[in-house]
Amino acid sequence: MSPLPGWRAAFRIARRDAARAKGRSALVVAMIALPVLGVTAADLTYRSALPTKAEELTAELGSADARFMSTSVGPVKLQQMPDGINWSTPEGAPDPTPEEQAQPVDVPAAFPEGSRYLTERSVPASVTTRHGIADTEVSELRISDAMLHGRIELTDGTYPRKPDEIAATSDFVKAAGLSIGDSVTVRGPELTYTLTGTVELPADLRADALYALPGSVIDPWQKAADRDKTILPPQPSDPKWLVKGPAGAGVTWQDILAANERGVVVKSRQVALNPPPDSEVPMSSMSSGYSTEAETTAAVLTVAAMAVLEIVLLAGPAFAVGARRSRRQLGLVGSCGGSRGQVRAVVLAGGAVLGAVGAVAGVGAGFGLTALFRPMIEDFTGNRFGELTVRPWEILGIAALGLVTGVLAALAPAIVAGRQSVLESLTGRRGTRRSSRVLPVIGVIALTAGVGVAVYGGVAGDTVFVAGGSVLAELGVLACIPVIVGFLGRLGRGLPLTPRMALRDAARNRGRTAPAVAAVMAAVAGSVAIATYTSSSAAQHAYDFEPNLTPGTVALAASGIGADAELPRSRAAVEQNYPVSGRPADFGRVWAGSDCSVYYEEENGCGTLELVKPTGKGHSCPLKGKGAEELALRLSADEHKRMMNSPACMDENYTMVAFGTGEHKIVIGGADVLDTYVKLDDPAAAKALADGTPVLLNSAYAKNGEVTLKATHLYSDRDEKNRARHPGKARTTTDRLKVYVAPDRFAATPGIRMVMPQKTAERLGLHVEDYGSFYALGRDATDAEAQAAYAAIDQAGNRAYLMSSNERFRTQDDTILLILALFAGVVTLGAAAITTGLSKADAEADLTTLSAVGAPPGVRRSLSGFQCLVVALTGVLLGTVAGLVPAVALRLTDLRAALEKMREDPMQSAYTPIVMPWETVGLLALVVPVLAGLLAAALTSSRLTLARRAG
Repeated sequence: MSPLPGWRAAFRIARRDAARAKGRSALVVAMIALPVLGVTAADLTYRSALPTKAEELTAELGSADARFMSTSVGPVKLQQMPDGINWSTPEGAPDPTPEEQAQPVDVPAAFPEGSRYLTERSVPASVTTRHGIADTEVSELRISDAMLHGRIELTDGTYPRKPDEIAATSDFVKAAGLSIGDSVTVRGPELTYTLTGTVELPADLRADALYALPGSVIDPWQKAADRDKTILPPQPSDPKWLVKGPAGAGVTWQDILAANERGVVVKSRQVALNPPPDSEVPMSSMSSGYSTEAETTAAVLTVAAMAVLEIVLLAGPAFAVGARRSRRQLGLVGSCGGSRGQVRAVVLAGGAVLGAVGAVAGVGAGFGLTALFRPMIEDFTGNRFGELTVRPWEILGIAALGLVTGVLAALAPAIVAGRQSVLESLTGRRGTRRSSRVLPVIGVIALTAGVGVAVYGGVAGDTVFVAGGSVLAELGVLACIPVIVGFLGRLGRGLPLTPRMALRDAARNRGRTAPAVAAVMAAVAGSVAIATYTSSSAAQHAYDFEPNLTPGTVALAASGIGADAELPRSRAAVEQNYPVSGRPADFGRVWAGSDCSVYYEEENGCGTLELVKPTGKGHSCPLKGKGAEELALRLSADEHKRMMNSPACMDENYTMVAFGTGEHKIVIGGADVLDTYVKLDDPAAAKALADGTPVLLNSAYAKNGEVTLKATHLYSDRDEKNRARHPGKARTTTDRLKVYVAPDRFAATPGIRMVMPQKTAERLGLHVEDYGSFYALGRDATDAEAQAAYAAIDQAGNRAYLMSSNERFRTQDDTILLILALFAGVVTLGAAAITTGLSKADAEADLTTLSAVGAPPGVRRSLSGFQCLVVALTGVLLGTVAGLVPAVALRLTDLRAALEKMREDPMQSAYTPIVMPWETVGLLALVVPVLAGLLAAALTSSRLTLARRAG
């Protein structure tokens, strides 16, 4: 007797039913294939973008067998690990003497006999561009050699063949506005080269570099500097040698050991891929090693668990509608003696058939889309895929996931179909079934328990509880959907005809509406969870970010002794080329005694200036010093944040020194500095500066409205001018100055602690000097504008430098959130459209009745639109609530880790915010449902189709 009675017939019936109802089957396959497609594409992209060990070696060595290089210790015996990264002198060996370290290392003598090699050196340089001047790195390397295949690839033009030719990376050429054939001049020695080609580094598409032949840049530059002492000499890197070993032999571990005897460190492809046993590695006893296997994060586990649930909920409505559309066929199975189990087997077989087709289609589409969008993905990640990396077992696992979830999605409809009476199935009557009163209670309990378990997991740092609680909470919301849908019917009393009909139809046909809402909810919940976690992490990174300038500003500062005389020309260069807004705010620097920027070489050769910070409450930071760790144990994250943001703690962990101020961070300036840079729009502060009263930005330095300024007036004997004015011994002065104290939020102003009027500094016997200007920007400068400004400053004497904001170097969290919002919108739109289409197919008889009673053609169209709107909007709102549970739980996990670090080091931030991605939620809650409704209305036929209603 067969252990699976009836399954062969069940699969045959399911296959024929799927072929007969092609439209419905295509929708089911699409629902299963879409998530499988996404997971397949993500797996392929991740595996392909993550370089293998061999690809990492190619990115560093090209097709060479090894890289040889000397060290800073001279020609003494070394030991190294097989990776070529870690090395040291032998344990117990004496440290190399300065004489030994100064001796050159004959690196080529360490090459295996019969080897071929290339030399590589690089030097930082300032070069001309079409727009002006840019800083970059010039490498002397014969990139046309086949040994560099895989590391540097030509994208346009030709390789440099002559000493006066040069190639550049595509990213540099684009930013510099250059074209092949243009001239590029290395500033200083004024060496000019012709750009012959563009190249790319497959491992770093954003590389910014130039490539010239060996001996064509560094040596001529050094000779020019030897002839003309005004030219700064080059600062090249240590040379490296790329070596191709004897044919078929490569560079072996024995070759490396021989090179170590000469003081040479080697990175060999052959050895790195097949390292020798520890017994043959002399340094292995000194290396403790480490594990590179990373633990799976809570976010990955939670998203994976919710992804499985999402596939089930997306496909569930399709099988429910399919079972109801096939109820007559299922009734025939029962009337022919089929048992309830065999009826269930037919529906489950349909899930298996369509699940298998969806899984195969999703995997195939995932491969196709990844290959199609590969260039775009590579540009986004910044590196070329060495090859499309396929892990067969992972792909099979993804396909199996689609198949299994297809069967799971058909499980509930199979149980319902098995319970239907044969009479109801044959006549097509649905019967009257009361909504379960137990299910909503179970749903509320599951929701409450799931939230509690997820929160507990977040607080305890247990990823299993976070994932399990999130799924349980979503299942709880799922169980409450029929009651929520029923409540919607009561909201339509005061609405016009079609929205009222849509709401009442949704409430009356809960068995059809609830799965559709659940499908949309599942699609939204995962996206909202990821978007909430990402936006919260972005807010945390923004809080931890230390700006070098006030956002939206740029600073011009003098460089060198006497550079203030050239500032007017430098200011004009900035104002003519940079997108500045308004008038500049000039500022100066202040010091006591001899200028330390000039007489820094002598011990006690210059004066000092200090803004003394009082002690006590409101002045000393309680998170630093005695009792700080005990206090940290009692603080919550919010209390710690308030304390860290207090003026007393503002400068204790990190302080940026700029604008020539030194540690005191006092600048000379007027009200325009407050307005342009500090962003303090306060007439009282401006009046104080005009009256000679300094403006203090950090209130922790003030006591009773006064600050203590301590100055040591020490003059160097070489400072003849000032020494003659101030003969005698050094003197120390302590002055109490009345100040205007700015609000506490200005204590975080980058680089400035106090703004002092020039007349006040001179009254105190201090020295002042014009040092630069602050500018407000109307927008960020382009590469072309920045290069033009640098060139203009150079033409003005090159006695100043431009400080721009480091804001552009922050992470691309906004881009990630935008991609998430678009992805969630597309998934929600697709889920709403597919589920509404299935609902429409199930309600065809009702639409026929609507036409029969004389409804205008537009009513049918608008009804479909409002039905889609109801499903999409309800699902989006519920999905938003369900998606917050894992996001909050994961942030609680992060909070736990941050608090542990803060209690080890009280000056470490523990701020772990939870920020709602309102743009994403707004797109999903407003734009997507309306768009789904409009599309449903537009794609619905308004023709009157009269047919005899069955039953």
